[in-house]
Order: sequence, then C-alpha cells, then structure tokens
Amino acid sequence: MSAIANVLVSFSNWMWGTPMLLLLAGGGIYLTIRLGFFQFVHLGYIWKQTFGKMFHKSDDKDAISPFQAATAALASTIGASNIVGVPVAIAFGGPGAVFWMWVIALIGSASKFSEIVLGIKYREKNEAGEYAGGPTYYLAKGFKNKKLGKFLGMWFAFFLMIELIPSVATQAVSAVQTAGTIGIPPLVTGIGMAIIVFIVVFGGIKRITQVTEKLVPLMALVYIAGALIIIFANITALPGVIALIFKSAFSPVAATGGFAGSSVALALRWGAARGTYSNEAGMGTAPIAHATAETDHPVRQAFWGIFEITVDTLMVCSVTAFVVLITGMWETVPSAEAASIPALAFGQMFGPAGGIIVTVSILLFVLSTVIVLVFYGEKQAEFLFGYKFAKAWKYVYVVSILLGVFGGIEFLYQFLDFFLAMIILPNMLALIVMSKEVVELKDEFFTSEKYYLKDIKKDSKKAK
Repeated sequence: MSAIANVLVSFSNWMWGTPMLLLLAGGGIYLTIRLGFFQFVHLGYIWKQTFGKMFHKSDDKDAISPFQAATAALASTIGASNIVGVPVAIAFGGPGAVFWMWVIALIGSASKFSEIVLGIKYREKNEAGEYAGGPTYYLAKGFKNKKLGKFLGMWFAFFLMIELIPSVATQAVSAVQTAGTIGIPPLVTGIGMAIIVFIVVFGGIKRITQVTEKLVPLMALVYIAGALIIIFANITALPGVIALIFKSAFSPVAATGGFAGSSVALALRWGAARGTYSNEAGMGTAPIAHATAETDHPVRQAFWGIFEITVDTLMVCSVTAFVVLITGMWETVPSAEAASIPALAFGQMFGPAGGIIVTVSILLFVLSTVIVLVFYGEKQAEFLFGYKFAKAWKYVYVVSILLGVFGGIEFLYQFLDFFLAMIILPNMLALIVMSKEVVELKDEFFTSEKYYLKDIKKDSKKAK
C-alpha cells in the first residue's frame, strides 16, 4: 500500500504541473478565444441574468429553477475547499498559489460555460422522470466516433464515482480539524455529519435543491462578513499581501517558521489543483446539477456557471487567502495543520466566538458540498450500472464521511488529485472537440429575438 501511495503521489504531482496547466489553462484559453471572450464582453449582462435574478421564482412549483440548480452546483463548489483548501494550497505551494487560483478561475469560466451548455443539450430523463446529464451523456452521444465517446463516458463516470470517495473524506477532514479547535471530538463530528447527509440525500434531487437554496447564501454571507472584518482590521497590511501573492507566483519562497518553503512549480501545482477543485471548471461535475434545471436555452443556464466562479473563487477563496496571509499564520502553523488556520485567525480576532463562526461555516459548507457530491456519485453509478444500483451506492459515500475522521489531510488531497486528473482528461477533451457546438448555441442565443435581443429590449423599456 505504501508503494502504491508513493506512485500515486508522484504521478499526481507530475500531472498537476505542466500537463494539467496545458490542459486546463490551454483548453480554457482556446475556448475563450473560440467564444469571442464572451465572459468579459458580456459580463454586465451575465451578472444581470444571474445576480439580478437570484430570487426569481419559477412558475412551476415542481420544477427546479435555474437558481436552485446553480445553488446545488455552488454547494459543491463553495465547500470546505474555500476555507481549508486555500490555506492548504498556501501551506504547500506558498502565497503564489493564490495567483494561479485566480488565473484558473478567469480562464476556466469558458470551460465551465461550455460544459453546462453541453450538459443541457444532451440531457435525458431517467426512470423517475428527472433530468440527468453531464459529461457521461455528451461524451457518449455527442462524439462522432460513438465507440470512443461511449468509452470516454464510462471512463469519466467510473473515475468520478471513485474520486468522490476521497473527495467526501477530505471534506470530512476539514470539518473534523476545524471542529477540533473548539473541542468537538472527531467521531462526534463525523457521525453527526453522516446522519444529516443520510437524511437529506435520500430525499432526492428536489430535497437537495430545497436545502442548498437556503444553506448556500446563508453560509457564504456569514463567512464573508467575518473575513472582511479581519481584513479591514488589518487593512494596512493588505497591499503587502497582494504584492507577496504576485511575487511568489514567479519566484521561490524561503522556509520560515511552520512554512517549509516553496518553488514556482509547487505554487502552480497547488494553485491549479485547489483552484480547479474549488470552482470545478473543467471537471465536468457542475453540469450534472445544472442539467436538472428548467430553462429556455442551454446558454442562459450556463451563465450560472460564471456566477459560481465569481462567488466561489474570486470572492470566497480570495477573502480566505487574505485572512490567512494578512494574519501571518501561514508562517507559524505547521503545514500538516493548515486546515485549522482560518479558525485560529477568526479566534484571534473574535475570541472564542471566532472559532465557533468558522466551525459553523465549515460544517455548513461541508454538509452542502457532501450532499451534492453524493448526488453526483449517484448519477455516475446510475449511468454505469442502473437506477437501483445507484440508490444502494449512496451508502458508500455516507460511510466515507467516517473515513475522513481518521485520514491524513495531505495524503487524502494527493489521492484526490490523482482521480481528479482522471476525470478532467476526458471532459476537457470533449469541451475542445465539441467546442463548435458550444459556439453555435452561444451565437444562436446572442443573435435571436427570443433570447438576448429580447432581454436587451426589455431592459431598455425599463430604463425609460
């Protein structure tokens, strides 16, 4: 087992260097160019269609609204990775890892947009009458070479189904380490989470979207508010922190205190991996949730993918990074305990209440993330082995919460990154190969009187 683990770690570190940078950044740049830099050109309109319609209710009470589907996807992107994944990236990759997280987010907007568009286009209805979609469907149905497409679809489904086991476990580790800072025993945290997840996920996708629709905005606002108070209390240090992030992205950082030192390669490796895991751009998981939404056009739903990246990486991850760096704890807390840094920073500012704020935020983040991850895993099992098997497979993920109680954080993240690479490979290949279809649907939306032009005219009338 030790030899296998060493091979996986070595391969994972290699993959998350140049190969993943070329695939994620190179693929994202290619898609951005093909789509005419739409995420920048139409940013104002996209925000109106997302931030401006967050609380718009669907006319069909039984349907899953675009916002509900987005919060379900956002529940898996805004998770413990935003609070503990960021300090872990800084602990092993240095402050420069934050810069690479930002780069991956901006470029990844085109990738996430593309996978949601394809997810909606190729979705199907299952035995329960619910929409099911994602890379497994657009790989199997959209590739001209049907045999290759079906093989890649099965590849994606299998590796994602397995990847979600360490993914759920790392979420549990995050919750356990943070809860430990206020004296909650690991087993109590693990069992409590397992029970809540069990109750919610066995209620189906409608129960999941109802829960995440309420949890996600609440948990994001509470955490961001606390983080901003810490940042503004240390505002004079902020310019130096920002300079450090940019400098460390292109030059090595020496060891100091609890920080073991880092190279540019490590900054890139940890920034790219944690950035991708955080916002899920190019992973292919987001369209699984988005495919359940009622929408008039794939492109309109795909705007919510850009909304997710904005909230997840450019807002929540950034404030976490500033808190970690501005307090200086990244230099004093040992790397193995990096997950506890946000709780310690909040405790430094707010006293005992600070640890409670972060612990509650982490628990809410983890719960919402795990709930959606279980749904993702169920859909992969359904694609591979059928509806009945998928219902039973959910128990594996509930049990894996308890595995996280005993796991080491660095090993779990390394193990997770290996499987993460395995699902990104076929998905990014699909996005590049099928980019023509995405461009056609994007052009259709922005030139049609039924969609973009209709919205623009409506906004003009309101302005008058």
